[in-house]
Amino acid sequence: MRHSNLYLATAALLGCFSTGAALAQDAPIAFTGATLIPIAGDPIENGTIVVHGGKIVAVGAGSAVTIPADAQTINATGKIIMPGLVDTHSHVGGFGGADGSAPIQPDVRIYDSLNVHNSGFRRVVAGGLTTVNIMPGSGHLLSGQTIYLKMRGRNTIEENWYTDADGEPMGGIKMANGTNSIRNKPFPGTRGKSAALVRAKYIKAQEYRDKIKRADGNPDEMPDRDIGLDALVEVLAGTRIVHHHTHRHDDIMTVLRLSEEFGFRVVLHHVSEGWKVAKEIADADVPCSIILVDSPGGKLEAVNLLYKTGGVLERAGVKVAFHTDDWITDSRLFFRSAALAVRAGMSREGALKALTIHGAEMLDLGDRVGSLEPGKDADFILLSGDPFSVYTKVLETWVEGRKVFDRSVPIDELHAVGGFGAGDDQIPYMCCYDHAELNQ
Repeated sequence: MRHSNLYLATAALLGCFSTGAALAQDAPIAFTGATLIPIAGDPIENGTIVVHGGKIVAVGAGSAVTIPADAQTINATGKIIMPGLVDTHSHVGGFGGADGSAPIQPDVRIYDSLNVHNSGFRRVVAGGLTTVNIMPGSGHLLSGQTIYLKMRGRNTIEENWYTDADGEPMGGIKMANGTNSIRNKPFPGTRGKSAALVRAKYIKAQEYRDKIKRADGNPDEMPDRDIGLDALVEVLAGTRIVHHHTHRHDDIMTVLRLSEEFGFRVVLHHVSEGWKVAKEIADADVPCSIILVDSPGGKLEAVNLLYKTGGVLERAGVKVAFHTDDWITDSRLFFRSAALAVRAGMSREGALKALTIHGAEMLDLGDRVGSLEPGKDADFILLSGDPFSVYTKVLETWVEGRKVFDRSVPIDELHAVGGFGAGDDQIPYMCCYDHAELNQ
């Protein structure tokens, strides 16, 4: 049956990703003839990029790059190659974060609820995204710890997350304000009470941190272990970034106030009314990860979400990235956000950076991904045309020098275009199951 063939193809492809990504890239690969958009510099016509061992080895005009004698050469004439896209805010993977027991739950780790085989990750690579920040939802003042994932396509969450110099998984903390967290008890009923609860929790984290410092390793003087406060101590130390959902201009100012009061690093997410307080955001030197949607609806506090926000923030001197908030924007349509921003006044160069290097920098990954430069991870995509054309397709997605998406493969094309069978996480096994019958 046709569906059985689809299941076998999917299983074979996933097996290929899991096995192939676990192996080191054993021979150099050179892509020649493409137009390169390195982000770190001007576009390069008739460019060449060489990758080996999961890293970018060389980037430049064809005549300026020496291709190793043992390299596999791929003719990419007529294609565009640019860095893999970075999504600073996504909800793919069957996520589940904090529950209804309290409005602030820093002990929750989103990666404990993620399914790396969820079909949402196939949408991600079909859209050219290679790095994503998976977040718990925004219905809490603080809904848990996020995780930064590289789309290697491996078998476990541990094999797909980024690690820091100590080998620890990298991620931020998700906070929110505005109407999302205003609910019945134990949640706050007003904006003022929301801010008060956040202040109280951070004061407890400061006290916990100071007790640990005073104990100086003496177990008799150490406070009882609190894994939620452990996470907030990392926030206070600046090693864990706050990713803060906020829409209205007054809510944005509340976040900036709290950030200054407690000294935590923050990325403002959504900022529907960021254009109203662009100077204040710039003066605080706080970056913004924004979303642009091309259809009406949603919450009332986002009524002033305008396409011009990216350009207004850019001209004010704010570092801007885009995010999908997938499913709000489907990962396969990520380029559309940047294109809409350019139409409304953002520079082309700024919009390209907002899809790549700026997002990487907001995740403390700017030295590893986000641009085509020697020494960085070989995460890149091949496009059929200009990134901001509605006719352009993501043809291939490469992560650490290995192909994880290929539109010429039928199952990958299905994930790219949708349709029956795309996104089926569990294939029925009944003897009578047939596509033709279900499509009648």
